[in-house]
Amino acid sequence: MNNFEALVSLNLIPQIGSVRLSQLLKYFGQPQAIFKAPLKSLAAVIGERLGQNIVNFNTQDLNNDLASAKKAGLKIITLLDQDYPQALKEIPASAIVLYCLGEINQSDNLAIGIVGSRRASLYGLNQAEIFAGQLSAQGITIVSGMARGVDTYAHRGALKAKGRTIAVMGSGFNHIYPQENADLAQQISGSGAVISEFPMETQPLAQNFPRRNRLISGLSLGVLITEAARNSGALITADFALEQGREVFALPGRIDMVGSMGTNALLKQGAKAVTCCDDILEELNLTKVGAETTEPKPNNTPGANQGQLAEIVCAKEENRIYEYITAQPTDIDDLVRKSALSSSQVLNSILKLQLKKLIKTLPGKQYMRN
Repeated sequence: MNNFEALVSLNLIPQIGSVRLSQLLKYFGQPQAIFKAPLKSLAAVIGERLGQNIVNFNTQDLNNDLASAKKAGLKIITLLDQDYPQALKEIPASAIVLYCLGEINQSDNLAIGIVGSRRASLYGLNQAEIFAGQLSAQGITIVSGMARGVDTYAHRGALKAKGRTIAVMGSGFNHIYPQENADLAQQISGSGAVISEFPMETQPLAQNFPRRNRLISGLSLGVLITEAARNSGALITADFALEQGREVFALPGRIDMVGSMGTNALLKQGAKAVTCCDDILEELNLTKVGAETTEPKPNNTPGANQGQLAEIVCAKEENRIYEYITAQPTDIDDLVRKSALSSSQVLNSILKLQLKKLIKTLPGKQYMRN
């Protein structure tokens, strides 16, 4: 078993993710050495039950998965490969492997996620398609989950604009979900990629989709939620985006519509309200240069990549405020004085820090770290 086969095999074992893989590699060095290790050594690193799963791994499962992927025309990219998306390497709990139909390239480093309700209104669907088309026209890749509703319209908007789009699935390729999007998956693969971290035979189970959502936000500089109810899975994507240091954008909706309660709540918590494509470009410090490409504005930080750019531009003020909020209560006047920022800038940063669950509010408009 070589290193590639070892990584695919580990991905086939439930409850072995990138965190445990990191622990194993730190101890054993190479992926293939993990499967040569005795149970006692494995148990010392990840526990006896998971160690037993590795020792008892059936290589026929690996052979079946690889054969199925080859038959479907897929490329399998491992976490240790050079062409594994750099943006995903930087997030917590990145995928061990990606099954890929189509191609992911360097231009996809400039990506925006667009997600929303599966049962969105005509307004939510149309706006997803419009924003996807406009952002695609600026050379930005659209990332979504190929689910019914907003996701489907986001992919279609990018395709209509002749742009690139990436679909992240919550199932294996032998169980594309929803089934009616099988043709859409083929279209996407010709203008981007359809990817999944799940082995070929994985069913579209409910618990898979939150895992899928972290990859949508991880691939993106920011995530736009066009419409979402309070319990929408799209809000999980927003949470992941904040944890990963990505921006969260939301479209304002009618206050009496159930489908807009989630997005309106995000806005109250500090998400960036957008009404046009330019709002997103400006927030991410991207220059509108026509229908061919979108480039970052000049940046004085040597070697800054897109992820660093977003952090520098969008989180500079809130990082400063976070430095002055400690485990002891601090009021807003102190924060204004210490940071030398205006009251509005301080309040905006506080809202973002609250949204990220980094600080909490105390009586008397005082704040402290969580």
